[in-house]
This record gives sequence, structure tokens and C-alpha cells, in this order.
Amino acid sequence: MPVTAVVGAQWGDEGKGKIVDWLAEQADMVIRFQGGNNAGHTVVNDLGEFRLHIVPCGIFNPQTKCIIGTGTVVSPTVLLEELHELQDKGIDTKNLLLSARAHLLMPYHVLLDKLEEQARGNNSLGTTLRGIGPCYVDKVQRSGIQVGDLLDPDYFRQKVHRQVRDKNVLLQALYSYEALDADQIADEVLAMRDELLPHIKDVLPIIHRALAADQSIVLEGQLGALKDLDWGTY
Repeated sequence: MPVTAVVGAQWGDEGKGKIVDWLAEQADMVIRFQGGNNAGHTVVNDLGEFRLHIVPCGIFNPQTKCIIGTGTVVSPTVLLEELHELQDKGIDTKNLLLSARAHLLMPYHVLLDKLEEQARGNNSLGTTLRGIGPCYVDKVQRSGIQVGDLLDPDYFRQKVHRQVRDKNVLLQALYSYEALDADQIADEVLAMRDELLPHIKDVLPIIHRALAADQSIVLEGQLGALKDLDWGTY
């Protein structure tokens, strides 16, 4: 079971993308296992320069299966933007699989990230303002929306309504912000559903089969250990 993990030992920007791109040339599978689109891996090859924020670097090898794993938080907008850019340059993206258990990064996560940072003033954390932290908060609270919820549009809409109801209480009480429209948010995300559906899979059995077949797997880390909640700066 040859599994190689590429992780950053500092604060990110250690050159992980280049290493993963090199390893992916011989890999059967590349897995992004955590994080979101708050950092990018820059890859330069014969097709040009690419900065991938959520798509695994193995996407340039047509023989490599690329998985956006369960531990990630996924902005459907950013994901589709990256896929469209890759497709426009002739790169086949059919080998990209998206874990049904990954969490969806919603528009209100981005809004909350910005408002929270503004409220901190001089004590701001310096986040990328892309909603990663608020999305993980919902995941830990067991109130988040998973990618697999898109398989049932009615259920997805119900979950959006519950989330927006709670978020509106927070937005209005803490930030005097106008109420969000749950149906508008649900409609925006559901408009991307058809493009996302072919990629949404239960990825665990696929990974288990790859391990059983002794396939080469690369785990693509994001950011670095010194940004870890437990072992990095807090």
C-alpha cells in the first residue's frame, strides 16, 4: 500500500504543489484530504501555469484518479471555475471525484468570515475571508450542509432554510446586517447541481479498492502544520 503524504511543515507555501505534481506523474490516485480554497498550489507544465485552490494537482495526469476528500470544505462556485478553466485548456476532468461527505462552503460562510474579521479590528486573525473557518464551525456543530445533500434538492433546500434562519439571528443581533434570503441562496447553489452531480461519489470504497490493489496514492496537504489548530499558532 504505497501511500505518500505531502504536507507543509511551516505556514504553507513550501512548494507542495510542485512536489505533488511530480509525484502524480506516477500516482494512481491523488487525494486532497482537508482544507478549502483558502490556499493555492501553483503548477507549471507544458499547458501553462495553473493555480489550483481545490482541485488536486494530479488532474493533469489523465491516468490519475483525483479525489476531493471528506475532510475538505468545498465552494461549488470556486470548484466549477477551476474545472472550467482546466477544460478550456483541454484538460480532461472526468477523473475528478468529490466526496459526498465533504461539506459545502456556502455564501453566508464568506459573509460571516468578513464580518467577524471586521469586528475583531486590530485583533483580526488575518484570514483569507473565504469562509473556511465558519464552514468548519458548522461541520463541528453538526449543522453543516454536505455535498451529498445536493442529491436530494428538496432536502438540500430544507437544510439551507434551517441554516439561514439561524444565521439571520446572528447577523442581525451581532452585526445589524439585513436578513438573507434562503431560497435565493438555495437557488444559486442548485443551479450548479447538474455540473457537480457526475463528480459526487461515496469515495471511501474507491479508496479501499485502490489500497487493496496496491495502487500508488498521494495525499495532498493544504497550508502547513504551523496553521494547525492544535500544533500551530492559535
